[in-house]
Amino acid sequence: MAVRKFKPVTPGQRNKVISAYDDITCTTPEKSLLKPLRKSGGRNNQGKMTVRYIGGGHKQMYRVVDFLRDKDKYSATVKTIEYDPNRTARIALVQYEDGEKRYIIAPNGLKVGQKISSGSGVAPEIGNSLPLGEIPLGTLVHCIELRPGTGAAMARSAGAYAQLTAREGNHAILRLPSGETRMVLVSCRATVGIVSNTEHNLESHGKAGRRRWLGRRPHNRGVVMNPVDHPMGGGEGRASGGHPRSRKGLPAKGYKTRNPKKTSNKFIIERRKK
Repeated sequence: MAVRKFKPVTPGQRNKVISAYDDITCTTPEKSLLKPLRKSGGRNNQGKMTVRYIGGGHKQMYRVVDFLRDKDKYSATVKTIEYDPNRTARIALVQYEDGEKRYIIAPNGLKVGQKISSGSGVAPEIGNSLPLGEIPLGTLVHCIELRPGTGAAMARSAGAYAQLTAREGNHAILRLPSGETRMVLVSCRATVGIVSNTEHNLESHGKAGRRRWLGRRPHNRGVVMNPVDHPMGGGEGRASGGHPRSRKGLPAKGYKTRNPKKTSNKFIIERRKK
């Protein structure tokens, strides 16, 4: 995987850096695994705008991705590595021995023709999904379940991974992409490897139009608004607007919003780095 830099033939290409897409082997998605995806434009069921700066964008179909990896009796063969417009990672089309096809999050290094498996007793190799209790310590994993049988919830975006650092009783200790260290039940499943498209963080859109293709409208700051529109608005000249806060007055930049009585606090050993 690599990125492409463009010669500044046009102003939009001056700062444009995008993926080379050299890891993609197929441009046509599997039709049986597609679902329609309606755009909301940031509106709720009453037509009122509830989320700002959303609208437009290219028409897309949703790819149904298998986050459960619960087909344990059969091994699968990787058929294609594909682009998914709904996520930063690449997806892989796999076909099981009984003929069923599914999409999975493609780990870095997964090749077409490779065999993958899931379930207890499976070798801890790239692309295989197995319980955390059977994965060797120090292994890099992704697509981790928070509760057994609920499907992958953590470390699913491009280049993400967690490290299995220790095991204590019924819990495995993971260092997550955010820097947080937390306990997860050893019966929860994880997939071995790092999520594909590791150089996604190097990409640069180059022009505002490319953001519009993704469905993101222009975003304006609170300090440039009027007092009636935002708590940080108003003032003469370039006034800073006081303490940073949201439109509803909720402080930002360090204000803690997490409930101190949240039940999952007991599983978090070390909070994420600020």
